Amino acid sequence: MGNFLFRLSKLILGLFLYAVGIIVTINANIGYAPWDVFHVGMHLTVGLSLGRVSILTGFVIVILTVLLGEKLGIGTILNMLLIGIFMDIILSSKIIPVATSFAFGVVMLVVGLLIISFATYFYISPGFGAGPRDGLMVALSRKLKLSVGICRSIIEFSALAVGYFLGGMVGIGTLMYVMLIGFVVQVTFNILKFDPKTIRHESIKDSIDRVKAR
Repeated sequence: MGNFLFRLSKLILGLFLYAVGIIVTINANIGYAPWDVFHVGMHLTVGLSLGRVSILTGFVIVILTVLLGEKLGIGTILNMLLIGIFMDIILSSKIIPVATSFAFGVVMLVVGLLIISFATYFYISPGFGAGPRDGLMVALSRKLKLSVGICRSIIEFSALAVGYFLGGMVGIGTLMYVMLIGFVVQVTFNILKFDPKTIRHESIKDSIDRVKAR
């Protein structure tokens, strides 16, 4: 039980850091990440808070992923719920400033990417399941017989296109995010000596059985 709680705490810390990283990149004010373009566009269109839009989007993606045959983990559900909740809390606190110059925006974007990369380690390493968007990527790859990379690109481009037409900000920061996020995450994983391919993710049933066994 102690190990389970430690892993769960690590997951929640990772999700909190991920929310911080998202808000830092948004407040950089030089263009949003593809999914954030979509979330902000929906926020401007339907009037819900950014966090609630993120939660509803995740909920729809989770349903679609299950219909495509993928198993859910505790991490999938908490990812769907907590990142959005943390985003609204952080935004309402106004603790993270909005960049008022391009140079400051670039610095904030890079800092945000670093936070997101460490957050990714914290929420993947406990092995509680992929996030909704990652799960959809894997599900589409299986069903369409396409590479994970191609499916990820299709998903990201679709979110970006819809979000842009709904009013989400696309700019130099969007391009920087797309070009740098993979590199920054890989460097972070190398520093931490972490290989995500070695992680065996548990389904919700696996997690429950493991707790019962203890």
